[in-house]
Amino acid sequence: MAGLLSDHELQETFGDLGFVTCSPNVISVLRRARKAAEVSDITVLLEGETGTGKQVLADAIHKLDQKRNSASFITVHCSTISEALAESELFGHQRGAFSGAVTERKGLFQAANHGTLLLDDINDLPSHLQPKLLDVIQRGTVRPVGSDREMRVDVRIIAACNQPLEPLVREGRFRADLYHRLNVVKLSLPPLRERGADLAGLILAFAQRHQSLYGPIHEVESQLVSLLESRPLMGNVRELENAVQRMLFVKTEGASLGVADWMMQSGTESNAAVPDLFAEAASAMWKAISQRGIPYETAFQEIEKRVLKAAIDMEGSTRREIAQRLHTSERTLYNKIRSHGLGHTG
Repeated sequence: MAGLLSDHELQETFGDLGFVTCSPNVISVLRRARKAAEVSDITVLLEGETGTGKQVLADAIHKLDQKRNSASFITVHCSTISEALAESELFGHQRGAFSGAVTERKGLFQAANHGTLLLDDINDLPSHLQPKLLDVIQRGTVRPVGSDREMRVDVRIIAACNQPLEPLVREGRFRADLYHRLNVVKLSLPPLRERGADLAGLILAFAQRHQSLYGPIHEVESQLVSLLESRPLMGNVRELENAVQRMLFVKTEGASLGVADWMMQSGTESNAAVPDLFAEAASAMWKAISQRGIPYETAFQEIEKRVLKAAIDMEGSTRREIAQRLHTSERTLYNKIRSHGLGHTG
């Protein structure tokens, strides 16, 4: 096992692999990720909001894994996988196993053999697949659809979730035994709003990555960093990267990025009222909590319920359209609608 790396060496190692940070709370996560990469067969669970860099970190762990980095790194998007064809996608199928199976096909587990399989948004994995996934992880074998023969697979599993799994286990929406099998090494990535020290470095890294849109950027103005520290950036690192691309696209001169570039890319006039709307909602919510004695969790649940109710009541909106507008999966939206006792939508 390699010797202990300094914080600077960790930053350089992961920075070269696309994960940029100088925040102490993230560097501690990278230290554990580096150790996990050295223990090639260990299962890793990545927790963090959407856009915090889970896929980038998973890819870095694979590339630092000396046993597996010459084999494939395969990503399974559990939130979008077709429930009807999920077993075939994951485990493969034999010719004639079902209508349309005109040839034999390897599944994603076989494709990742001797490499790494990232199960992204594992919290959205269909319930009927959870025991089958558990069996594959425990026994290291898969059986293609339509076959009576099992095949050995040697795959490191990295699972990523955009919401903690423990509450889902308590609610009966995620198998406890599968959770415990996945939760060997848990790495929790904080949201960007808790990583203020990373803003300037991330902006410069993204500007370099997308410099073909404008040209080289050498500096990030401190006023821009201060502005972004006051913004929620709910899309996290992914939202910031998209904003940097827009800033570069509309920029016409200079070698630094500042507040003017941010305002230009965001459309100041059209978005100016948004922070005030959030401030008004936050103020009203605080009054309900402090004056009426409503518990914090209850207040947030009520807000979520009313937002969903307003979205459902929009004339002509399907569940897919509502999910797209809320930037979530249809399955997550369906579960939230059920948990709040709201009516179905198509």
